[in-house]
Amino acid sequence: MQEILTLQAQEGMTLAKDVMTPEGRVLCGKGTVLTPSLLERFLKLDLTHVTVEGHPLSVPGEKSLAEELREIEERFSEVNNVAPLVYLKKRLMKRLVDSRGQ
Repeated sequence: MQEILTLQAQEGMTLAKDVMTPEGRVLCGKGTVLTPSLLERFLKLDLTHVTVEGHPLSVPGEKSLAEELREIEERFSEVNNVAPLVYLKKRLMKRLVDSRGQ
């Protein structure tokens, strides 16, 4: 799944997460295939981002999950004997994996 700008969304893409209104109501459910009229409605409602299935866009500077995890390992490499920091590293890595839906 990939979170993209609403302006980048295209007809035929499928939502990977519900699209919510600013008030917290579900506007479109997960699994909805985007149509021109839906995209227009999102823009009228000033919805800035949507999350779509797959990884349809290449975003400059975007890192893969493996790259992100490798960076966390490198940042914490010198504190492997400090229990609270090891715990923090594991929590960060789990949260990253969970947020990517993988």
